[in-house]
Amino acid sequence: MPVDRLELEAHEAAWLAPYAQRSGETRGRMHVEDPPAWRTQFQRDRDRVIHSRAFRRLEYKTQVFLNGTGDHLRTRLTHTMEVAAISRNIARALRLNEDLAETIALAHDLGHSPFGHRGEQALDRLMRGHGGFDHNRQSMRIVDEMEQKYPLFRGLNLSWEVREGLAKHQTGFDTPPGGKSFHHHQPSLEAQIANLADEITYYSHDLDDGLDSGLLDESRLLREVDVWKDAAASVHRKFGNLPDESRRYYTIREIIDGQVVDVVETTESCLRKAGVGSVDAVRAAPRPLVRYSPLRRRMNLELRKFLYRNLYYHPAVAEPNNRATRMLGELFHRYVACPAEMGVGSTRRVDEVGLHRAVCDAIASMTDRYCIQEHHRLFGLYVGPFRPA
Repeated sequence: MPVDRLELEAHEAAWLAPYAQRSGETRGRMHVEDPPAWRTQFQRDRDRVIHSRAFRRLEYKTQVFLNGTGDHLRTRLTHTMEVAAISRNIARALRLNEDLAETIALAHDLGHSPFGHRGEQALDRLMRGHGGFDHNRQSMRIVDEMEQKYPLFRGLNLSWEVREGLAKHQTGFDTPPGGKSFHHHQPSLEAQIANLADEITYYSHDLDDGLDSGLLDESRLLREVDVWKDAAASVHRKFGNLPDESRRYYTIREIIDGQVVDVVETTESCLRKAGVGSVDAVRAAPRPLVRYSPLRRRMNLELRKFLYRNLYYHPAVAEPNNRATRMLGELFHRYVACPAEMGVGSTRRVDEVGLHRAVCDAIASMTDRYCIQEHHRLFGLYVGPFRPA
């Protein structure tokens, strides 16, 4: 006999830690639906995220390097998949709900604009006086109203716990406002895991892309970044001299493993000291319980500063993104002046959400390449490929 939802929920009740979020105890959805037969509520959420249009578009959205500038460089989609994998690993180690952690991770960047954080900053400036723009808020707008594929409701109608995780998503790379529907101090431990998994993925895989592109230098990392120095020494002890590609891969893998072990051990200690015994106690905590050790936090800040100095603001990364965001601004002003240029679907939303928000939603939903194509269609100027110098 196939395993049904009730058996899956019973397995959760027997296996998960007392402070884990159980799918059978969900606070529900905005629109009432019959429960799934063969999946838990969080597994249904995960599948809805994966099948959404916004998720598919992440394949052609910038992570650090403008999409299309290298065959092996990460996109917003590959970044998201890596965050989801790390989230599952940490959740499993702590006997938390893997499905919930994974779903929040898969959905956390659905609202990202084209052209990465530079595109987000540009849209926020353009929307000044009209509510601004934040990709975390935009993720909520997408899952609550903008995806329109179900006959009985708008959006994806995700569970309260997934939406809580999106509303309170926060990393060292962005500081979103909390959702109005979620007044407690902290989200679930599963949501906190997705936050740190996002940071771990940023640190480690941006290093990988930076080295692969030639913009970062391994010898400088050895001199200036302790986390790289320690990982490289560990790899050398284990394997001796390796070819360049293999050495870099294993060094970054060592960094990821070190981050994950540190988070699991530190979090387990924090949970024990805090004495939390339920999900409600987690939400009432004054600060997150999923965290790095003080030493790892210090090392990560050193790495973050190095990446900003040597990668994110490097001319080969910044200049193509700056050109692209100027193009985004020109497209924004054109749509405001001529809303019909956006197409029927976006134009219909003007009466509902206002002109500037409808324009912002249309542009934020675009992939990098579609934004470039739209600019070319409207202005007749092909700006050429955005390749690192």
